[in-house]
Amino acid sequence: MKFTCERSILLKEISIANEIIASKNAISILSNIYLEAKEGILTIKATDMKVNFETKVPVDVLEEGSVTVYGDKFSGILNSVPDGEIEFEKSENRITIKTSAKKAKFQLKSIASDKFPEFSAAGKDIFEMPIRDLKEMISETIFAISDDETRYFMNGVFFEKAEDKFMMVATDGRRLAYMHKPAPDTVSDFSGVIIPPKILNIVAKRAGDEGMAGVSITDKTIFISFGSYKLSSVLIEGQFPNYRRVIPETQENSFIVNRLEMLDALKRVSLLVEQKSHRVYLGLSSGVVSVFCEENDIGNAREEIPCKYVGEELSMALNYRYLEEPLKVMGGDEVSVQFTDPNKTITIMPVPEKDFFHIVMPMQQD
Repeated sequence: MKFTCERSILLKEISIANEIIASKNAISILSNIYLEAKEGILTIKATDMKVNFETKVPVDVLEEGSVTVYGDKFSGILNSVPDGEIEFEKSENRITIKTSAKKAKFQLKSIASDKFPEFSAAGKDIFEMPIRDLKEMISETIFAISDDETRYFMNGVFFEKAEDKFMMVATDGRRLAYMHKPAPDTVSDFSGVIIPPKILNIVAKRAGDEGMAGVSITDKTIFISFGSYKLSSVLIEGQFPNYRRVIPETQENSFIVNRLEMLDALKRVSLLVEQKSHRVYLGLSSGVVSVFCEENDIGNAREEIPCKYVGEELSMALNYRYLEEPLKVMGGDEVSVQFTDPNKTITIMPVPEKDFFHIVMPMQQD
């Protein structure tokens, strides 16, 4: 096996493959990246047995063949050398990597490609959706996933199609992020599935904004393809909470504030927030919202920003990260914070309303 290609092209794909790999043990096949050079195409595969990755790039194939190479070191080599042509050659149980720019030469031991796991094929029911929509849905929800492994059914993003909408929802039990996008009538409704964040993070980071994504869902696996990439992931089993029960039908009070001003105030005040609780307070009075933290061993902070609010003076306590994270991804100039009572669910929505919202449970006020 022997091929040459541009270092920058190969590095991009190997970097993605290396994100998939879970094991850093050099003698484990799951630490290796599968390479197959054939008919002018290099096929690259990586897996951690739960998430599979495959892509193809054009290369100059001098000798066809396949091999697996230790991903961590291969990626490190490509990162260390300057741009230019890379020559890759397999000989017995060893591969040689040469660069034209610095006349550098590296040799790595390899594992035979026939030991690499087989990938399952996508299901027959494949539907398409704009890749831009898929990326937006991921970015608007993924940060709200629970990291509590005892509640594994909330360790992923819930994805379903009902009526004429695709919906994504994530929750950790104290907050909820929701977004929907239009779905064509040609796509059949499907029961919700829980997608692990690893595959979603790769889509969000690596997909462009143009074109369509192909999606196929089987009983235990989701397949996502876009461009030259094919990804699949084992789904999380379990019953996702009934998120519709926590969405308020109506809320009597609200205030509207500039999103970036609120975000900046939260960043400054949070410098002096007690990091165990992450608690900040929002104090509301006519035309003003105060962002402040309580006195602690370090000190305290307060900042006032203008808002559109008419009503009685009140305050609410919130985990500042539960405000900060949605505000970062929402976009737009203004947000509306809706509530009925300072101790009950609040809803954060864009102004004007769009296809997403965020729900946050207040904290107890000391």
